[in-house]
Amino acid sequence: MDPKNSTYLQLIKAVPKSLQLFLNVCLVLLALILSFLLFKELIEFLKILIFNKGDGDYKLFLANILIFFLYFEFITMIIKYFKEDYHFPLRYFIYIGITAMIRLIIVEHDHPINTLIYSLIILILIISYFIINITPLERPVRSSLFVKKE
Repeated sequence: MDPKNSTYLQLIKAVPKSLQLFLNVCLVLLALILSFLLFKELIEFLKILIFNKGDGDYKLFLANILIFFLYFEFITMIIKYFKEDYHFPLRYFIYIGITAMIRLIIVEHDHPINTLIYSLIILILIISYFIINITPLERPVRSSLFVKKE
């Protein structure tokens, strides 16, 4: 076997592994940063609950709760990525999208048209989630529509 060809094959095998390692390290760092921000948001909740004594803005509190859930969902998605052999499940992106749209409706509900658009986006995401759940995980090997008739 040619040594030049062997080096090329080793390089082809090493590049994806090194890129996967780099991606994994970056995701672990991102998870640590998100965990820190999640903890910081928890401290913010405690400050609002202890020091405001009911005169706080409920919209701000609800927005903070939804931000908390967004951090939580991103961390959960990173955990699932490692548990499911380096694959991001699509349903977690849909969860995050729905939570983000609900947060937008709570925080920015001054314009009725925007609120309607955000609600339609939530409906589309829920329909997408439903379609994902009824679709089989594995594709059929052969569809009856594409079978050659002899």
